[in-house]
Amino acid sequence: MTASLDKPKDQRLIHSGIDWQQFKLIEQGFSDSPGIRLFYLKGEVEIFAVSQEHEVFSGVIALLLGTYFVEKEIDFTTTGSFTQEKEGKASAQADQSYLIGKASGGIADLSIEVVFTSGNESKLNRYQALGVPEVWFWEDGVFGLYHLRSHGYEKIDQSEILPDLDINLLSRCLLIASRVEAVKEWRRGISGD
Repeated sequence: MTASLDKPKDQRLIHSGIDWQQFKLIEQGFSDSPGIRLFYLKGEVEIFAVSQEHEVFSGVIALLLGTYFVEKEIDFTTTGSFTQEKEGKASAQADQSYLIGKASGGIADLSIEVVFTSGNESKLNRYQALGVPEVWFWEDGVFGLYHLRSHGYEKIDQSEILPDLDINLLSRCLLIASRVEAVKEWRRGISGD
């Protein structure tokens, strides 16, 4: 018997003409709503409800990257989907975000989005307004990496924040059904065994 897998049912709702104060009120209204992410840029609010599968992939990315940081002895702080914002300008909640080489402070060095719907360009605009140096999108089993330049984000093939990380290996490990096997394969790959 063959089963077909549908894409997860993430849901997006976008409203325009919202000022910062109105956005903050909307944000308060959703403060006790797990699985809801809010984004703001230039008067546009996106309300995003994530699916269970979306959260599963986000969690596995966090597991694998956490393993990488420990194995490579890179100091990091995971800020998960903590809201990053510049008051009055932009607000975003990445699926995963990291401060690398420091314990705390402001905007993430790396933000990662699991994408089951469209909108990468508008998301990049938000992260640019925030000044996030590197943004990764995981979509359809592969990563798209972007690094912030003076003129905006540039698509890159290799992370500049984590130059030794094998992004293709990370993508392959994310697609392994067994999480235990995924971590084992990831560890073998990053240790060179």
